[in-house]
Amino acid sequence: MSETRRLPLEGIVVAEFAHMVMGPACGMILADLGAEVIKIEPPDGEQTRQLRGSGAGFFPTFNRNKKSIALDLKHPEGRAAARQIVSQVDIVVENFRPGVMEELGLDYESLKAANPRLIYVSHKGYLPGPYEKRSALDEIVQMLSGLAYMTGPEGSPLRAGSSVNDIMGGMFGVIGALSALRERDVTGQGQLVLSGLFENSAFLVAQHILQYAVTGTPAAPMPNRVSAWSVYDVFTLAGGEQMFLGLVSDAQWRTFCAAFDFAEFLSDPTLETNNQRVEQRDRLMPAIRERLAEVTREDAERIFESLGLPFAPIGRPQDLPDNPHLRASGALATIRPIPGGPTEAVTPILPLIMDGERPSIRLQPPGVGEHTRELMSRFGFDEKAFKSLRERGIVV
Repeated sequence: MSETRRLPLEGIVVAEFAHMVMGPACGMILADLGAEVIKIEPPDGEQTRQLRGSGAGFFPTFNRNKKSIALDLKHPEGRAAARQIVSQVDIVVENFRPGVMEELGLDYESLKAANPRLIYVSHKGYLPGPYEKRSALDEIVQMLSGLAYMTGPEGSPLRAGSSVNDIMGGMFGVIGALSALRERDVTGQGQLVLSGLFENSAFLVAQHILQYAVTGTPAAPMPNRVSAWSVYDVFTLAGGEQMFLGLVSDAQWRTFCAAFDFAEFLSDPTLETNNQRVEQRDRLMPAIRERLAEVTREDAERIFESLGLPFAPIGRPQDLPDNPHLRASGALATIRPIPGGPTEAVTPILPLIMDGERPSIRLQPPGVGEHTRELMSRFGFDEKAFKSLRERGIVV
C-alpha cells in the first residue's frame, strides 16, 4: 500500500513468541495488515533461520514486516523483561508445545491481570480434548485427519505439497484475533483465542465427511476419485507438455466439443448432461486424450482462453516469479531471503486488494535482535538496565 495510506491494523502492537510456520504465519498476516509485530526470539535466533532443504524458505516467507528482539527466556530476568513488554501490547501470538508458556509464566492466565485488554492467540497441535498434550506437525495431522489419505493413491498416503495446515491455522489465528479486537472495542476486555492444527485439517476434509454422509460411499483418494465432472483431469499435449482441463457445465462441454470437432458427442442424446457423461467416462476420455495429444500447448491455451474454458498448464513454484499475471497484477514483491545477505528474491504478498491497493513489504525479515535496543528503550528499559542485560547475554 502507498506510504501515505493508513494500514488497517496500524497502531496495534503484537508480541510474537513463535517459531516454524503456524505462529509466524499469523504474525506475518497481522504485520502485513499494518500491526507492529515484535518477534521475541532466543539470542541465537529462531530455529528456522538455520533450516535448509524444504525448510530453507520458512524464515523469509513468514517473518517479513516484523521487528526482532533477541531475549533469553531461560533466564528469570529475560522472562521478567518479556512480561514487561507484553504488559504494553495488544496481542500475543504463540505456538509452543503445550505447557511451555505456562512454565515461563507467559501464558494468558499469568498475563491478563497486568493487561486485561490483552488478546492472546495460542496455536496448538490440538484444541482441548484427549489429544491436547500430544506433539503435532503439519504432516502428523494430515495423516490423522485423512487429508494425506485423500491426496495419495490407495495405500500410499501423501502429504500436501505445502504447509497447508500450518498456514491455514495461522489464518484462523488472525480471524480470531481480529474478532477479539472487535469484541474488545465493545467490552474493553481481551480474551484467549485458540487455533488447532488437527481441527484445521479436519475442517479441510469436511467436504469428504459430508460426501460420505450424503452418498453412503466413502470418498476415494484423489488419484482414484470418482469426479463430479466428466472432463476434469490432466491431459498430455503434443510435445509432452501437460495441461489441466475442467469442464464443469453442459454449456462448456458443448463449446469444447464444437471446438475440437466431436460432432458425434454433440449429437448423442446419452451425453447431454454431465451426470450421463460421468457414467460414460471410460468411453469419452480415451477419445479426448487422443485428440488433445495432437494439440500444442500454445494452441490449447489460445483455444481454451478464447472460449472461456477452465484450464491451466502444469506449473512449478520456481516458475511463478516469471508468471505474467502475477508480475502485472502486483502480486509479487522483492524480499531479502537471508537477513544481512546480498541475495534478493521475489515472493507473493497477501492475496488481497483493499480499496484498490495491496498490503506489501515494508520491512525485510529482521536480523537476530535487529531492533532490540530500539524497542527495549520504548518499553521502559533505560540505558543502564539495557546494558546490564546485554552484558550478561540476556538480550542481544
